[in-house]
Amino acid sequence: MTTVFSRIIAGELPGHFVWQDPEVVAFLSIAPLRPGHTLVVPRREVDRWTDADGTLLARCFEVAQAVGQGVQRAWDAPRAGLVIAGFEVPHLHIHVAPVWGMSDFDFSKAELEEDQSVLAEAAAKLRTALRELGHEQA
Repeated sequence: MTTVFSRIIAGELPGHFVWQDPEVVAFLSIAPLRPGHTLVVPRREVDRWTDADGTLLARCFEVAQAVGQGVQRAWDAPRAGLVIAGFEVPHLHIHVAPVWGMSDFDFSKAELEEDQSVLAEAAAKLRTALRELGHEQA
């Protein structure tokens, strides 16, 4: 089964990418917890993070750390939050978002962002921060 994330990675569905390398991509969530909420996703489909091989999982976390540094910088956030839930799409993905408190992790407050220009602006802001931090994959 091809997941919605595989279709985004393949360019069949739109995505606001902030990171692309041979193994892992990162793109903005269409239902953000906060502006800058990003999904770090391996190109290879793996359903559960507990099933990923150690090398791939380590690469996902390396990218998540870079994205976390980027969202902190871009939104002047005190922390970058990280969540692996695994229920929304059966394809390993790490949620990374700028956070100011525990209430920022409430997924019931996430709303679909229908204005693509808002997502495009957030992606550009995050790509700039990632480049300033020395990450060329952004």
